[in-house]
Amino acid sequence: MRVEIWSDIACPWCYIGKARFEKGLAGFAHRDEVEVVHRSFELDPTYAKGDTVQVIDMLAQKYGRTREEAKAMEANVAANAQAEGLGYRTEGRDHGNTFDIHRLLHLAKARGRQDELLSLAYRANFAEERSVFDGDVLVELAVEAGLDADEARAVLADPEAYADEVRADEREASELGANAVPFFVLDRRYGISGGQPAEVFAQALEQAWKDRPLTAIGSDAAACDADGACEVPQPGGQS
Repeated sequence: MRVEIWSDIACPWCYIGKARFEKGLAGFAHRDEVEVVHRSFELDPTYAKGDTVQVIDMLAQKYGRTREEAKAMEANVAANAQAEGLGYRTEGRDHGNTFDIHRLLHLAKARGRQDELLSLAYRANFAEERSVFDGDVLVELAVEAGLDADEARAVLADPEAYADEVRADEREASELGANAVPFFVLDRRYGISGGQPAEVFAQALEQAWKDRPLTAIGSDAAACDADGACEVPQPGGQS
């Protein structure tokens, strides 16, 4: 069975959703027969390459909030991440165009190291003092994931390398009706939207294994939409 996951490195719910999915998969009896493929989705494709902004400033501007309110929003997301055992820095992170990261992830896919690079990129972006919008950092992450440094540099230096693959993923997301990430498709039978609890993923894996028709599961979970807006749970259950 194949599980395809559309996500973006800049999306905190993709980071959290990956961890929750992996917990659900760990308890699945047929987990060794599941192929996981990560697909590209850009939250903010209009950002110019190299043009970055601090996440707190981006949130304040996007949602019309004060910086203090934006910090509180990040703290709530951090609590969700930490509940999954994930590191999460609420300040000092930057935000920008992720096209180069997606191109490098397609190289990693071709070399059988996609999940390794994605995990490292998430950790660098959300938990460490390393900017994934810096080409040198991306090469470092590629090497840590088991890729060749020169090959990674060559991909980043050529703006067309794996660009078609990224765009094809994004077109397919649109065709499937995915306008928010993370978006999970299980064996082209089940669609799961948002960073659902591990139990939801476990149930969906069981259902997909039984070859039932495509069903949308949990469309109301927190997610990041196509214009880059990310829902943030608020105290008291409001969002």
